[in-house]
Amino acid sequence: QVQLVESGGGLVQPGGSLTLSCAASGFPFSGYAMGWYRQAPGKERELVARIRSGGSTTYADSVKGRFTISRDNAKNTVYLQMNSLKSEDTAMYYCHSGMGDWGQGTQVTVSS
Repeated sequence: QVQLVESGGGLVQPGGSLTLSCAASGFPFSGYAMGWYRQAPGKERELVARIRSGGSTTYADSVKGRFTISRDNAKNTVYLQMNSLKSEDTAMYYCHSGMGDWGQGTQVTVSS
């Protein structure tokens, strides 16, 4: 049974930083791409960043230079380091596996 468990969300001031984690289990993690998506109220879910099994990465234009996705295959965990956060980054953030599974989401709120 595939499980994706996100953690690390919270309330942060503009300009601040957060690191999200997604612990995966139930599938051969190292062989699959992993991604982070987000969905703000009233908006569609969008790709934030993706990391392939070989380590190459893709970012949404809106987060390039501010967010970094990484993975630790020994820990079956994917991370999203978010710096210089803006109010428009406020959303529910979801972990997604290359097998098509979703985590339950973790809320990120950027507000003063």
